[in-house]
Amino acid sequence: MTAVDDRPMTTDVVEFFENLEVPEGYKAELLRGEIVMMAAPDLVHIDIVEAVLDQFPRRDWRRLQTVAVAILQETSEPLPDLVLVERGVGPREGQLMPSKVISMVVEVVSKTSIERDYVVKRSIYAAGGVPVYLIIDPIMGHCVLLTEPTGAGEEADYQVQRVTKFGDPVPLRMLEIQLDTTEFGTYKGVKPHHRP
Repeated sequence: MTAVDDRPMTTDVVEFFENLEVPEGYKAELLRGEIVMMAAPDLVHIDIVEAVLDQFPRRDWRRLQTVAVAILQETSEPLPDLVLVERGVGPREGQLMPSKVISMVVEVVSKTSIERDYVVKRSIYAAGGVPVYLIIDPIMGHCVLLTEPTGAGEEADYQVQRVTKFGDPVPLRMLEIQLDTTEFGTYKGVKPHHRP
């Protein structure tokens, strides 16, 4: 017989996570009480993040690549590939950016992050009220734009989803940008998955 503890996660888990020493070449994030460690990303992944970052002028946007998202009511501190915050908004120090001040988060799917990016983080970012969540998928060669978050906890989701294949622009109307995807590369020899 296995005992299951259904009590909510305490601040001890968050404290442990925030003091965790992550080996060089890895990054760690806290997703609903689970600590997930990931190896350094593939060059395809890095090039895509750079191509997105370059399309958001620094004078208008804080383009943050190593900041975790703080979400009230969640035992989560996801570490997106890119966080966009309007220049002049949000805290100027620390390691966390409150979800309520974020304009968009970007996740580039890796060979091992499909479920996390499409399901777990989708729910977490929606619960945090992040207005725009962009999933860039080099396995499938498309972008999934999610907007209009609603709900709470694991039931939270985005009401609007738009899929755009690489090569076509992604209309980010709420940010007043047409995202050019022509430079986005794909992973070679990776089996396709069945997410949207």
